[in-house]
Amino acid sequence: MPRMLTLADLCDELQISRSTFYDWRAKGRAPKCLKLPNGDLRIRRADLDRWLDTREDNA
Repeated sequence: MPRMLTLADLCDELQISRSTFYDWRAKGRAPKCLKLPNGDLRIRRADLDRWLDTREDNA
């Protein structure tokens, strides 16, 4: 089973607040998320890694 991150894991790793994450999500700028039946969000490690790769600065 692929590694799934909680929202707290993601925010800790990226050093962002939950409100920043939800702002990004509302604007369509957050990594792909899965919504569990209880409403909790999970992020696949592979999806986060792909999302981070698309944000690399090529300068």
